[in-house]
Amino acid sequence: MLVTTTNTLEGKRILEYLGIVSGETIMGANIIRDFMAGITDIVGGRASAYEKSLVEAKRIAMKEMIDEAHKLGANAVIGIDLDYETVGQGSMLMVSVSGTAVVVE
Repeated sequence: MLVTTTNTLEGKRILEYLGIVSGETIMGANIIRDFMAGITDIVGGRASAYEKSLVEAKRIAMKEMIDEAHKLGANAVIGIDLDYETVGQGSMLMVSVSGTAVVVE
């Protein structure tokens, strides 16, 4: 599955637009608690434990979006937008991704 933040794929022609697809992940309070507990893991101004959680949340959300695109018969997702938000008074982190499922030649 080709995925891109751009609205076109260079060298590819879009044959069909299948609709908007998305994926979401919400990580619970334990992620924030783990982050605070792992604050001593900060090296060079970076919290690697927190970064790993963000990477995993993004991976899950992307997989959900790609799975939805596959179900529609797409072979690419264009115009991807990735957002990070806190919910529940900052006790949870939500990662959402959306894009347009398409068929390209």
